[in-house]
Amino acid sequence: MEIERAGFKIDYWFNDEGVSGSSHASQRPQFRALLGQIRNGETLIVTKLDRLGRDAQDVLSTMKTLAEREIKVFVIQLGQLDLTSPAGKLMLTMLSAVAAMERDLLIERTKAGLARAKNQGKTLGRPHKTTEQQRSQIIEMRKSGQSVSALSRIFTISRASIMRITGDL
Repeated sequence: MEIERAGFKIDYWFNDEGVSGSSHASQRPQFRALLGQIRNGETLIVTKLDRLGRDAQDVLSTMKTLAEREIKVFVIQLGQLDLTSPAGKLMLTMLSAVAAMERDLLIERTKAGLARAKNQGKTLGRPHKTTEQQRSQIIEMRKSGQSVSALSRIFTISRASIMRITGDL
């Protein structure tokens, strides 16, 4: 573990797996739990700056909240930089802004790539669980009175898939 390799003893561990990077720090469940458990005057250690917020404003807001409680913050990625000093705050602001720009560029490149793939005729999203022939069969069977549940069992797909195929006639 990166934090232990850096020479720190971990008293409490919080991990925001499965949470969108676009969520503000205060909206992440584990970060809220951390803020509820950490005591004034303790030290918070994070591996990277982006764990403190999604953009420069969010990081600075989080740092202000922590500073008000006299909680020291150590970001392993930044080394021994004192984030509460004027130089540290400047560095924090600049790095947070760069991280936000990188995230925006990633989103932009992803959208461009998806548009390019779509223009090339590639099918986006998950592949269908049914063939075109099965979808036609489902529609015909539904028109002839078969229930959604029965079709779901016959074709071993969810009721929602049946309803999506048939438009629930």
